Amino acid sequence: MRNTPTILHLDMDAFFASAEQASKPSLRGKAVIVGGLGPRGVVATASYEARVFGVHSAMPMAQARRLAPNAAYLVPRFAFYRSISEQVMALLRALSPLVEPLSLDEAFVDLEAGGAAWDEASARLVGAKLRADIRAVTGLTGSVGLAACKMLAKIASEQAKPDGLVVIEPGTERAMLGPMPVRTLPGVGPATGDHLRRAGIHTVEELAEAGEDELVRMLGKAHGHALYAMALARDERPVVAERETKSVSVEDTYDVDIHDRVRVGLEVQRLADRCVRRLREAGLSGRTIVLKVRRYDFSTLTRSETLRGPTDDPAVVREAAGRLLESVDTTGGVRLLGVGVSGLADYTQEDLFAQAAGERGRGAEDVGEDGAGEVGEAGGVGAAAEMGAAVERRWAAGHDVRHAEFGHGWVQGSGVGRVTVRFETPESGPGRVRTFRVDDPELVPAEPLPLVPRRPGVAVDEVRA
Repeated sequence: MRNTPTILHLDMDAFFASAEQASKPSLRGKAVIVGGLGPRGVVATASYEARVFGVHSAMPMAQARRLAPNAAYLVPRFAFYRSISEQVMALLRALSPLVEPLSLDEAFVDLEAGGAAWDEASARLVGAKLRADIRAVTGLTGSVGLAACKMLAKIASEQAKPDGLVVIEPGTERAMLGPMPVRTLPGVGPATGDHLRRAGIHTVEELAEAGEDELVRMLGKAHGHALYAMALARDERPVVAERETKSVSVEDTYDVDIHDRVRVGLEVQRLADRCVRRLREAGLSGRTIVLKVRRYDFSTLTRSETLRGPTDDPAVVREAAGRLLESVDTTGGVRLLGVGVSGLADYTQEDLFAQAAGERGRGAEDVGEDGAGEVGEAGGVGAAAEMGAAVERRWAAGHDVRHAEFGHGWVQGSGVGRVTVRFETPESGPGRVRTFRVDDPELVPAEPLPLVPRRPGVAVDEVRA
């Protein structure tokens, strides 16, 4: 492990919720909760104002509503968050070729590899400049941790939250880690934490005092060795610039269990199409098709089929998913469906197109895109064009709209044939609220507005200069 704090960990502060607050002036300083709004939805992110009430990510949305009934509840806008993430990642890649994204809002950077920092003073300057650049480019805040290894850099960024910078100086690591709970260390989840607690080990210092041999006896060779090293503040994991994608998948949770077998089949084909769109966006193909079914009793079944070669043909993926569904009993109802592709490659096997044509002869129907919102498990979005029937336009809470007379706004809520819109932009003050019929021809979906207006000709490199 190096002895200079040149590993940087960036964690954007309450990313989804902060992006919504920056986008909507009327929500700034208020409790905002982003996630699936259906009965089975979960919290994706809660603003710091909402966390005061005990709301946190991965909490059931029903529980969040009980804790913070007056918060603003919004459906995620993943494309919007992804566009902001790309701006942030561009700033990080300007610092070093070794950037390891962990999610849309989190990444490690090896500053020494890019020559951006070589000691504590230079690393601290880079961290401060990065935070300022993120605010200038996105309007949002991020917390930065700097240390000599990845584990400590992540712990430092947690200590820095919100909107701060913490540097763990060489030589202070053991003293800092010692009193922390064992759950602080990577790889110590609820089960391992309970096992250690029953053995009388509660802190990192007690973990180190237990000794390597005892940890290996308790947890197994690999896990015991790794945790003992981390308890001594040793983490040799390098920053890896490119993480290999192992699979691409999509899934939906449904507000009401699906009992109709035909509807289940249509949902699987719709999910297969969405999965292929993601494959193609990533320039990938895959050999193994995976179907996931969670039934009414919460039992979860997975089925898979491996093709002769990789494909990104939606017909092939739909038909394989349909064959997998045939082996699953859905009699009691289905609460979640998912389709994934693994065994990824960056090419396709042409003869699979012929295979698709052959399989169609078995009677599989071709189902095109339905235009339904893509929210994933938290969202609970069902088919928007079920069985070819026309459906009423859906207005998701928090999503952008434009009205011919009133301009840009966002959906506050909808129901009983009405949709309520607040008209405001990131640069305006809190806007006025209007209510319309859901089929008002003058009200249409819109693209999100940038949080920070772009100055013509100004690039990321100029911001960093």
